[in-house]
Amino acid sequence: MRLDINPRASDPIYLQIIRGVKSAVARGILAPGDKLSSVRELATELAVNHNTVARAYQELERDKVIEVIVGRGTFVSLNPKPPNLEERIQEMKNSVKTWLVEAHHLGMTANQFLDMVQQVVREWNDLEGERSDDHKL
Repeated sequence: MRLDINPRASDPIYLQIIRGVKSAVARGILAPGDKLSSVRELATELAVNHNTVARAYQELERDKVIEVIVGRGTFVSLNPKPPNLEERIQEMKNSVKTWLVEAHHLGMTANQFLDMVQQVVREWNDLEGERSDDHKL
């Protein structure tokens, strides 16, 4: 798995790692049960402090994206449902409302906003290409 980390970005590196792993899982690049690099291996690969990777892995484990099996390693979770699913869905709804406000201030209509969202979904699915429909939105 290759993660694109930008040390100059305004987002903390551990959040970039979290987004990268979640994206790889959502796109099917990482499948349930796949083994991830160890904290030290990934820290070396990304040239970041191992505490940064450890923090990202802790957050991913808390969200049930990955699971750590002592003595065996870190794996993509076989049961990826987060414990706070309803809360997370509500957060997504609130994010969409924020995007709608931004769209309004950009002079976009609701239909233009929906068209843009559909275009992003098509682009996401086009990237999936040969992958199974399980990862398409």
